[in-house]
Amino acid sequence: MRICDLRNKQVINACDCKILGYAADIDFDECTGCIRALIVPGPGRLCGLFGREIEYVIPFKCVRCIGADVILVDVDIERITEKCV
Repeated sequence: MRICDLRNKQVINACDCKILGYAADIDFDECTGCIRALIVPGPGRLCGLFGREIEYVIPFKCVRCIGADVILVDVDIERITEKCV
């Protein structure tokens, strides 16, 4: 699987079965090449017209399964939410 293939996958939290969105980017360690986190844009402001207020930075250790269409994660939403500036 290539990294670009992750962008087309929907991210679902297995704890509460909520759809977090689609994986938009990854954070990886330049020295080892290992993926540290998946970055998922949060819900849009005012129908998505004015950008995003938050984004989810999901540690890769929280990824439970990567399927054909879906990435299942097991996270606490409050702990992984970052404010966009």
